[in-house]
Amino acid sequence: MGKLSGMNQTDALMTDSFGRRITDVRVAVNSACNLHCLYCHHEGEVVNGCVHAGAGEPLTKEELIEVLTVLQALGVRTVKLTGGEPTLRADLAEIIRAVPSGMEISLTTNGTRLKERAAELKAAGLSRVNISLDTLKRDRYEKITGRDLLPAVREGLQAALDAGLTPVKLNVVLLPGFNDDEIDDFLELSRTNPDVIIQFIELMDVNGWGDGVLEGERNAAFAAELEGRFSREAEAVETRRMHHRRQYRLHGATAEIVRPMHNLEFCANCNRIRITSDGLLKPCLLRTGNEVSLKGKHGEELVSAVAQAVANRSPYFTEEAA
Repeated sequence: MGKLSGMNQTDALMTDSFGRRITDVRVAVNSACNLHCLYCHHEGEVVNGCVHAGAGEPLTKEELIEVLTVLQALGVRTVKLTGGEPTLRADLAEIIRAVPSGMEISLTTNGTRLKERAAELKAAGLSRVNISLDTLKRDRYEKITGRDLLPAVREGLQAALDAGLTPVKLNVVLLPGFNDDEIDDFLELSRTNPDVIIQFIELMDVNGWGDGVLEGERNAAFAAELEGRFSREAEAVETRRMHHRRQYRLHGATAEIVRPMHNLEFCANCNRIRITSDGLLKPCLLRTGNEVSLKGKHGEELVSAVAQAVANRSPYFTEEAA
């Protein structure tokens, strides 16, 4: 599918050759993390061959805001801040405060430091948070993340709710053999907290990210079975803009299932571009070698870099690859 006729210059620049208009950016503000999750994909940095332009040096606050200002002018309306663990960055609130007006700001975090930072980040302009939480059982949490910090995450979740960083989405990576018996526990958590949405995520066991945890076919089957169950049981289903994901209302709980693997619909409706912590525009999480460096660029050079990254985009999963 080619670009649509009648586009203005900005629309054309921000629309890839498959007709996907970029409206969202995911920004890694650092690469450091205080956990060591079994399956971490590091936002596509390091482990899948991404060649770094700045020898690991993170973008400064000023560099980040300059890039976001260009993206805002080009029509990007939502920014998701990630890491590493973004709350480890001391100037995170300052970054949020400086994001151009008109951009909705959300944050993906492991939640371990939200108790201390939730109110501060809300006051700075943060809209909502996603919290990574794969189990509600303390021993399993330590096994998955390498740290005994589940109580801190539960406190962080409550702090996010108290601060109004809602809806809070819990990112639950589906791990058959680890947490497949906790699906109903997570749904109950959503029922008792109407501002909590559970986002069940298929494990992306590619490029070594799964670390041999599970077989890919088993992951896909589990995610498909769960989506089939939700489709049968839901009293209402809404299709979201992002990746055309379905949101299910399940007797008072709200849940989504993210199935990125071998999913043509997911890739065909991807409208997000990524910025690595050290300043590369990454057109696709799963692809490498097509990144565009932002380091040392300003003004029209940044616009050109964005245009090149958009031009480099192509769906990872196609009819041939699915």
